[in-house]
Amino acid sequence: MRQVVTTKTGGVGVLRVEEKPDPRPGPGEVVVNVRAAGINFADILARQGLYPDGPRKPCVMGYEVAGLVEEVGEGVDPDLVGMPVVAMTRFGGQSEKVIVHARQLIEKPDSLTFEQAAAIPVNYLTAYALLVAMGGLRKGEAVLIHNAGGGVGLAALDIAKHIGAVTYGTASPSKHDFLLKRGLDHPIDYRTQDWLPVLKKLTGGRGVELVIDPIGGSHWKKSYRALRHTGRLGMFGVSAASANGLKGKFKLLKAAVQMPRFHPLGLLNKNRGVFGLNLGHMWHEPEKVVEWVQALMEGVQEGWIRPYVDRAFSFEQAGEAHSYIESRKNIGKVVLVP
Repeated sequence: MRQVVTTKTGGVGVLRVEEKPDPRPGPGEVVVNVRAAGINFADILARQGLYPDGPRKPCVMGYEVAGLVEEVGEGVDPDLVGMPVVAMTRFGGQSEKVIVHARQLIEKPDSLTFEQAAAIPVNYLTAYALLVAMGGLRKGEAVLIHNAGGGVGLAALDIAKHIGAVTYGTASPSKHDFLLKRGLDHPIDYRTQDWLPVLKKLTGGRGVELVIDPIGGSHWKKSYRALRHTGRLGMFGVSAASANGLKGKFKLLKAAVQMPRFHPLGLLNKNRGVFGLNLGHMWHEPEKVVEWVQALMEGVQEGWIRPYVDRAFSFEQAGEAHSYIESRKNIGKVVLVP
């Protein structure tokens, strides 16, 4: 089988397609023949040496796949063979074949292509946890979605619209028309203006009940100032640190130094809350994840979960896919196809 291997820390040139032996399933496991594998910003940070949870290099990244069950191990229902499925993987997903425990499988909805199905696990689970499980967003409340045109951003927009929230989103101007058609109430250009005064003006100076922010560093301080009373800030990434080599390490250090320090008395007096999410640290909470997945699959059937795939790159184009995401060109999800 072929895999996209991150051979060492560096630029996109360190990505190589390599041949590896086909995996064999153990007890309770299945082999999935991958038709599409998701790419996430964590994969880019791992390549740059800025993702502490990443595996030791050389490694194969990838948290999510969609494909067909090819082989089952001992104790697994043989009728699963041939079933189209979606699965989360703790790395290794960017391969032609992956080993997955049978309990991690989700039957792929007929209404979704393999590429669309691969766009669901990381992006939509992250958005669901931020907005519903931890953010407690309710009908009529207002939410600010940073990077609204990205994979998590579009997922959050789907969920927020279903809840009945008022949606604000920062994005480059070239993405505004698309976002308006997807249902975003108020797109905000963050590149040519300061987004915070614009948001305050749109909300009559009050701010919003929920902000979800994947940028990190001093940006979290600014997002905190965007909250009205009873507002919540959900932090789930440090994309501000993305860069290769020493520049990346410097940016990560700078982001760490500039991160806010939230004092309990300040939170009390302002009636605000803050929380963080790292979906990669949820593997020991499978019951919660299963509950969220079930809600999302119901959303697919009901039509309010609408995964959008911007582009699908071949394994050999993995470097181009990374560059495409790093340059913020994508709207929605980018996937790899074997």
